[in-house]
Order: sequence, then structure tokens, then C-alpha cells
Amino acid sequence: MLATAAARKRGKPASGAGASAGAGKRRRKVSGASAGRVPALSRNRKGPLISADVVRTLDQRRDHIINSQADSAGDRGKSKGGSKMNEEISSDSESESLAPRRTEEEEEELEETAQEKKLRLAKLYLEQLRQQGEPMGRAEEEKAEAREFEEDQVAGRLKEDVLEQRGRLQKSVAKEIQAPAAADIRILRGHQLSITCLAITPDDSAIFSAAKDCTIIKWSMESGRKLHVIPRAKKGAEGQPPGHSSHVLCMAISSDGKYLASGDRSKLILIWDAQSCRHLYTFTGHRDAVSGLAFRRGTHQLYSTSHDRSVKVWNVAENSYVETLFGHQDAVAALDALSRECCVTAGGRDGTVRVWKIPEESQLVFYGHQGSIDSIQLINEEHMVSGADDGSVALWGLSKKRPLALQREAHGLRGELGLEQPFWVSSVAALLNTDLVATGSHSSCVRLWQCGEGFRRLDLLCDIPLVGFINSLKFSSTGDFLVAGVGQEHRLGRWWRIKEARNSVCIIPLRRAPRPPAVGS
Repeated sequence: MLATAAARKRGKPASGAGASAGAGKRRRKVSGASAGRVPALSRNRKGPLISADVVRTLDQRRDHIINSQADSAGDRGKSKGGSKMNEEISSDSESESLAPRRTEEEEEELEETAQEKKLRLAKLYLEQLRQQGEPMGRAEEEKAEAREFEEDQVAGRLKEDVLEQRGRLQKSVAKEIQAPAAADIRILRGHQLSITCLAITPDDSAIFSAAKDCTIIKWSMESGRKLHVIPRAKKGAEGQPPGHSSHVLCMAISSDGKYLASGDRSKLILIWDAQSCRHLYTFTGHRDAVSGLAFRRGTHQLYSTSHDRSVKVWNVAENSYVETLFGHQDAVAALDALSRECCVTAGGRDGTVRVWKIPEESQLVFYGHQGSIDSIQLINEEHMVSGADDGSVALWGLSKKRPLALQREAHGLRGELGLEQPFWVSSVAALLNTDLVATGSHSSCVRLWQCGEGFRRLDLLCDIPLVGFINSLKFSSTGDFLVAGVGQEHRLGRWWRIKEARNSVCIIPLRRAPRPPAVGS
């Protein structure tokens, strides 16, 4: 018994009759395998006694067990994967509903057009960007700021262009101007008689001056030297260089700096090459002294006016006359023009300012001064300034027939107590599209003014000391300086003479005060 138990424990069959009896019993059980039962395995000392059918059955059973184990392992992996999916997706019901939803979206994609698909994808992309909300890098921020700055500059320039075309542009520069010291004024002397008119080249590099001595001088702005002199022409002499034989009363230069026009008391208009001062053409047709000239900006169309009360239009590039307009009741004293096909005139003793619309051959008439209107200048396309011998300075708008602002006794009074008379305003100038205006008289000073909001007020800024008749004033295009033509006599007559005055061209620098730093900077 003990031997048998030890043998069983070691997994070996026991010897003797008991072992053979046990083997007989196991053989009987195996014989019952045909009934579908799994036979028990038995070993003896000579090896297992198992039939071929039993081996096949055991192999099938083993394969079945292996396959079932593999399937159970796969099910466990799927259950683990499902748990991970459940962590990302909130519920199993959602994961189950995704499949039919995708099918519906695919069906919608098949039905939508290409354009609708692009729109849907664009919306989806924008929504993703919005949800991300990631801040841009420093470089991208700087590029965006630079783009915005450029867009603001372009928008500002476009806005200024629109306002300029409408005649409503009014840049504020007057408050920045500092009164120049007398020592800073440069004086150019070369004319023998009173300066009557001035012209500045568009690039501010040169100044043209003309005088009662019938000469025209071209000056260098930088050095103050004479670049060219057009001498006086003698009447009746043949073979002499062209020039004026009487007082030169007015000049104008084209906006491209190509042509210079000059008019005199002999009813002539001479056209010159502005660079070389070579004579090109002579225009005749006025019946009295030519008192005003202006080129239309951006063109070679020339407007002229005269003491014969007419306004004429010329085409300088084609050396041709265009037309004549009438309307003034007395000698016209001055004329100006800008970009529009129109010009403005100061009507002298008829007391009117007129705006001439050239295409319509019509005119607008303005009243306001009490005396002879001797000077006029356009501030922009819709506003102008004029001066008269009653001492008044007026600001005008084309939409109103009366002055928007009228400054009486602009240069004060002269004469004995009780017999005072205002100083004549002999010249005016305006810095284009700004609020800065200058006026001249024989009151020993040039005055600078600021135009108020909407051009409805004139405020005095400062006085610039200059002795003599200020017969002409011109601002540079940049506003960096003001040029004054000074003479001992008035440009249109010899009513009296200021002996202490010097016939000269005066260049007045206009320095601007530095702007105060911004608060918190």
C-alpha cells in the first residue's frame, strides 16, 4: 500500500495485481469512448495504451481549448480598449450613435455642391482657429502692426485727397509757427526799382522776381545767388534779346516747373522755359495792362486777366488762345487758380470777387469789401482770402456770397489823430490746404494769421518786421519759408514813396515749435 501510494505520488503506475486491475478498469472506460465521453488517460510501465481515435479526439479537444483561450484573450483586449474609448468619449451610447451619424454626414457631403463644401470647410477652419485662440508670435504681431500703420497712412492720404478735391482740407500748422528774428531774414538785392511779383519753382529750389525796372531775375534758394537775368528790352530795337519793355506786373509758373509766364503794362504775355529762361512764345490779345496770371495745376492751361476787365484762357503747350470771358465792371487787379477748371479774380474798384467756371462760361459774384480789392489767393478749392485798400482781409467760401470772416484794419491805422486811415493791404498769401495766411502792407511788417474752424475767424499770430510796400508774398510748397517782394512804391502806382525801404527779395524762414511730448511718455 505504501509502495503503491508512493508510486502514485511520483506519477508512476504501481506494480502488481492492483495495478493490472486498475488498468483493466481504465481500459473498460476507454472502450466507452464511442459513446462521446472523454476517455481517462492511463499509463503503465510500458507506456500509454491509447487508440488512434482517442488521439484524434484529444488533438481536436486541445485545438478547441487553445482557440477558446485566444478568443477570450482578444475579448479581454477589446474590453480594455473599450474602457479607454469610454474615457475619451463620455458614454457608450455616444460611441454607438457615431456610426449612423457619420453615415448621414457622408450622405450630406455627397449631396452638397463644390461651393457649399468650400464654404463648410472654411467655416470649420475659422471655428477651429477661434477655439484655439493661440496668441501670435512677436514677429507676426509686429507685421500686423506694420500693416495697420501702413493702412492708416494710406487711409489718411486718401482722406486728405478727397478733402482736397472737395476743398475742405484744412491742416492745422499755424500754431506751430514761431516768429522769426530779424537777423534770420535773408535779403536778396538786384532790382533797381520796386519788386512787383514773385514765383517759386515747385521744388522750392529757385525764386523768380520781377520789378518795375522791367527785368526778371532767377535766384538760387540755397545760395541766394543770381542764376539768370532777363534784361529789359528796348522799344523798337531789332535784333535784341526778347524781354519786357514796361513794368512787369505778374508772373506764374506751371506745376511741373516747365513754363514761366510773365505779363506787363504793354499788354503782352511772354512765355519762358523756366529752366533755361529761354523765350518761347508771346501772347497778345489783351487791350490793357496784364495784371494777373495763373496756371491750372497739373496742366499747361494758363489764365490771364487785365485792366481791360477780361479773363482769357490760353494753352501754352500748343501755343494757342482758347477763349475770353467778360463780367467785371472795372480793371481787374489779381487772379489765382488751382486744380479745377476755374479761376478767381479780384475786381479792383468794382468791389467784387468773382469765380469763373470756364466750361460753363459762367461766374459767381461775391461782395464784402468797401474799397478796391487788390489781391486774392486760393486757400483750397473751396476757400480763398482777399485784401483791399480799405485795410480789410476777408475769408470766403464758394457756398456763400458774403465773407465767412472779415478782419477790418488788419494792419492798423495811419495818419494824424482824427484823420486816421487804414493801411492798405497790398498782398495776401496762403499755405495751400492749411490754416496759415500771410498779409502785407506798408505798415513796416508782414502779418501771419490763423484761420479759425471752418474759416470763420482770423486770429493774429505774429508780426515780421519789413519796411516798404509788400507787393508780393509767396509760401514755399513745404511751408518752410515765406518770400516777400519789397519795394519803395506800390506795384500798381506811384501814390507815395517810402525812401527808407530797400527794393529787395526777402526770404523769411518759418520754424515750427517742437510738439510737447505725449502725456505718460
